[in-house]
This record gives sequence, structure tokens and C-alpha cells, in this order.
Amino acid sequence: MGTSRSRGRLLATLLLTGTALALTGCGNSDTLSRTFGLTRDAPDEFTVTTRAPLSMPPDFSLRPPRPGAPRPMEQSERNQAEQALVPQMALGTPQAGDSPGQDALVQAAGPAASAQIRQQVDADARMQQTNTSFVSKLLFWQTPEPPGIVVDPQKEAQRLRQNAALGQSPDIGDTPIIQPQKKGWLEGIF
Repeated sequence: MGTSRSRGRLLATLLLTGTALALTGCGNSDTLSRTFGLTRDAPDEFTVTTRAPLSMPPDFSLRPPRPGAPRPMEQSERNQAEQALVPQMALGTPQAGDSPGQDALVQAAGPAASAQIRQQVDADARMQQTNTSFVSKLLFWQTPEPPGIVVDPQKEAQRLRQNAALGQSPDIGDTPIIQPQKKGWLEGIF
């Protein structure tokens, strides 16, 4: 009788251990420990918002709240960000016009962009999109070369300092680039 109880306990222990091992094999340990509540999830600091303080109504007869209506004292996240970045706009004071500093910055930025700039950028982005279907990944398994030319940063900084010391425009002179290495016969295969 004692052996049947010990066999039952041993069987239960083995079954429990096997189940635990099977559960650990189902996913990575992070999701398993999160499922069982063994890890602490701190709130995302960028999504935490502050609540507006409670205030007394303008008259002492309380109005019942409407279900689903936003809180009257709480601002949207967009208004909070605008208030932090541009306090004059958040207060509702209209801007009298651009300041001389803003005008100088716009003039220093160069000529205005063409009216079709968005369409041109979108067309360029569509041309740059790669087809990442399963068949494409299977047929073209190698990673493609990155497009464009790589500028040598140290030599370019030296060229710009030299032009500034001589009082020349930064456009004068050739931009140093990093030459890509030539690949051997079998280097591109593997």
C-alpha cells in the first residue's frame, strides 16, 4: 500500500515536471515568466500622462457627468506638447508675424522647395522599395549592396576646415569618398 502511494507521488511529480518542461519549450522564457506574473512590467514613460487637478464647478449645483465624454479640465496630448514647445500658441495669443531671426533663418536655408517635392519624394521612395516576398528571399538570398556613395568623414572634415581657413566656399574641391573593395570570383557567392 505504501509503494502505490509513493508511485502515485512519483508519477505526479514526474507529470508536473514534464508539464513544466513542456511549457518552457512552448515559448521563450520571457513570455512564460510574464504569463505567470514573475516579471514586473514598468509603465512606458512616454505614455504616462498627468491628470488635471480637481476643481470646484463655477456654481455649486453639480452637473451629472456624461458617459464617454472627455474630462473638461484635461487637455489632449497634442495640446500639452504644443504648450511645452510653443507657450505663446498654447495661450491663444496670435503671432504678429515672423521675427527677424526667423526671416534670416529662412533666407539662410536657401531657395524654396518646388511645389511638386512631395510627389517627387514619394516616387523616389516607390522606386527604392524592395520586394521582400518569400520567393524573392529564396531566389535572392544575398543582401544587396547599400545604394549611394560613402563619404570619408575625416577627409571631408579636413577639406571643409581647409576651405574655411582659406576663406573659400565649402563647395570648392572634390568630396572624398570611400572606394568599395573589389570582390573576388567566389566572394560574392557565399
